[in-house]
Amino acid sequence: MAIEVFNRYENKYLLDGDTFEKLQGGLCQSMGLDTHNQGQETYPVASLYYDTPDNTLIRTSLEKPRYKEKLRLRAYGVPGPDEKVYVEIKKKVAGLVNKRRSALRLEDAYDFLASGEPPRPRPYQNRQVLGEIAYLLQTYDLYPAVYLAYDRLAWFGTAEPDLRVSFDRNIRTRRYDLALEAGDYGSPLLPDGCWLMEIKAARSIPLWLCRLLSDYEIYPTSFSKYGTEYQKTLEAAKAPQLVYHFQPQKAARPRKAAAANA
Repeated sequence: MAIEVFNRYENKYLLDGDTFEKLQGGLCQSMGLDTHNQGQETYPVASLYYDTPDNTLIRTSLEKPRYKEKLRLRAYGVPGPDEKVYVEIKKKVAGLVNKRRSALRLEDAYDFLASGEPPRPRPYQNRQVLGEIAYLLQTYDLYPAVYLAYDRLAWFGTAEPDLRVSFDRNIRTRRYDLALEAGDYGSPLLPDGCWLMEIKAARSIPLWLCRLLSDYEIYPTSFSKYGTEYQKTLEAAKAPQLVYHFQPQKAARPRKAAAANA
């Protein structure tokens, strides 16, 4: 089944191109590249984030509460209507990140997120995860809010299978054409040549990696792709307050009755 459930701690770092290149040599001693990164070629990751018309989920997240959650639809590349994508609910509780997701056909995913009704069962689905997402859809009136994509290079620990280090570049976003199949493009979120590194581990970061970070004077930072996009949107709109209202685009399928007059 195409099911993935993660519980881990995540630390983020912003790197320039030179530091990124130097770090690769150190990682290859204890880690291996993702199967999609052979030859150190990056692979595309695209997400469609869902939120309320007044951006409740991301505003809450930026307040750094003890508990927060996000909902997104994720694809690797530009999907067709029959291709599998992932509906994901990402929660963070006291620093521990829990990500739960299930594979769906793209058309089924749009139907589900617009109506709140899970699709008919398939072997590759996680029905428990779909039930949790259905509850979230009943709790909030959610619409497609932001398209966000990037190119990823990922490493996995050879002796530490729970360890993952990923590097994202060319982060691009848009608040129009909010459909994964509409194409992989958008406005840049970070300066050219900048990489976002994420270290994800079930427990603490191993000592050898801590030493590597110290050698190159790499320090953690607080960074959220969606959060940074939202803050840039506020600045561009010169909003006088923290609540930025957007006009929701039409959902890909009819909204559930409770939200029809929203």
